[in-house]
Amino acid sequence: MAQPSPVPVPLEQTRERIIQQLCEHFAYDNLSAEALEERLDRAHGAATLDDLRALVSDLPVVAADATPGARTFVGPATGAHVSERQIIIGIMGGAEKKGVWTPAKQIYVVAMMGGAELDFREARFGPGVTEVIVFAIMGGAEIIVPPGVHVDLNGMAVMGGFGQTGSVPPPTDPNAPVLRIGGFCLMGGVEVSIRYPGERSRDARQREKLDRQEKKRLSGG
Repeated sequence: MAQPSPVPVPLEQTRERIIQQLCEHFAYDNLSAEALEERLDRAHGAATLDDLRALVSDLPVVAADATPGARTFVGPATGAHVSERQIIIGIMGGAEKKGVWTPAKQIYVVAMMGGAELDFREARFGPGVTEVIVFAIMGGAEIIVPPGVHVDLNGMAVMGGFGQTGSVPPPTDPNAPVLRIGGFCLMGGVEVSIRYPGERSRDARQREKLDRQEKKRLSGG
């Protein structure tokens, strides 16, 4: 009597699991940022289960009770503990950070066939530069920044884009928080919008329209 063939493991389910494992290894300092980016790209293009499993076969086993070796320091402005590194993952779904939260010095966002939303309007920034690095493949990230924060946007996109919307006066305080946003998008994008706390995107567009009309009136145009 013939034995029934084993049920194949879905390729996409394995792909999602491998991507999560790669992000965990990055959090435990087993992978550099460059190695993570390279392996995520290979994971997206992998056509077989063996190709996917090979991406983690040379990495050490992470103990279940291990904790990432992220160092922390106390920010003088808020007294909050600021982590060195944070990972936000949106794979075939969504992930978000909003409300009152303390961003890490480096935030890595992985969006694959999904999306991520980072709302910094109530965030408690630590001292110095806060860096956001986005890896988006057929996905994207929406980043909402309040006025008064210096934004440095510099990323690379293939069949996608990095863009910024919103019209508010630039920060005048040289000690204002600096948010540096970069990364790589393939068939995806990163949108940065400058909005006041509680302001919806529709409200922001209306405010900017009224601002333009007022400037035109004052200039006599």
